[in-house]
Amino acid sequence: MELPQLKKGDVVRIVAPAKAIEETYVENAKRVLEHEGFQVQIGKHCLGREGYFSGSIAERTSDLQDAINDDEVKAILCARGGYGSIQIVDRINWAGFMERPKWLIGFSDITVFHQHLSRMQCPSLHATMPLNFKENSSRSISSISTALMGETLSYEWKENESNKTGVTHGELIGGNLAVLCGLIGTNEMPSYLNSILFVEDVGEHLYAIDRYFYQLSKAGVLDQIRGIVLGGFTGTKDTDPPYGKTFEEIILSHFEYRSIPVAFDFPAGHQDDNCALILGSRAILSVEEDGVSLKMSI
Repeated sequence: MELPQLKKGDVVRIVAPAKAIEETYVENAKRVLEHEGFQVQIGKHCLGREGYFSGSIAERTSDLQDAINDDEVKAILCARGGYGSIQIVDRINWAGFMERPKWLIGFSDITVFHQHLSRMQCPSLHATMPLNFKENSSRSISSISTALMGETLSYEWKENESNKTGVTHGELIGGNLAVLCGLIGTNEMPSYLNSILFVEDVGEHLYAIDRYFYQLSKAGVLDQIRGIVLGGFTGTKDTDPPYGKTFEEIILSHFEYRSIPVAFDFPAGHQDDNCALILGSRAILSVEEDGVSLKMSI
């Protein structure tokens, strides 16, 4: 499915499909994106609040649906994650999106929509959101514009001694590990066959990460993928007594008998340096002794 290549002056609309967000974050993001050359609209209920959420289920559904249906809107930027996307994904009429696809941008809880769009074979943008714009690195922000304007996204980063070397290609898929695993066995679970899996997470215990990977393994996902990229796993916690394995050791234990490339430390996730990834793109992953590269094209 072909997405529009944005140009200066095109419209980006900010919506809040999950947790409530303070106005200062949204207004800052609006200024940043306008400086990048885009027109920015704010969804009707984006700055609302109903308990934990930015609005009722009906209000949040309406904002996302309006952004999908409005032909003027070329990209939809989710204001933040938290929790709530799963409540509205089945309430959206995606038919218009299929006819006039547009960019959907976000990460964390927005993984629900990324997985749904993967099933529709429509690319989407795993990238930072207004909640984090103030702390983000400059390349986090610029990588969004790079992707939206149709330029090639390509990254190189330092080797990790725990990497497993190799070169592979496939459709890039994934997002937040906990959200992704929560969708296994549901109607939002896409096909992982011949894909490159990207995962990130925040604040998880080491044992929970191990459990998530057993879930991926027992669901057959790890036998279907051609490679895996590990993003930021910030705020990872141990137990008392200690779990007994490092994060890298846990991950590698699931790939001991799987001969695919494994790349740690990609700069994306719940961290300041949160670089954009085009999920659903054709990706080439090269894991060498002296460094790693990931290239994406759609």
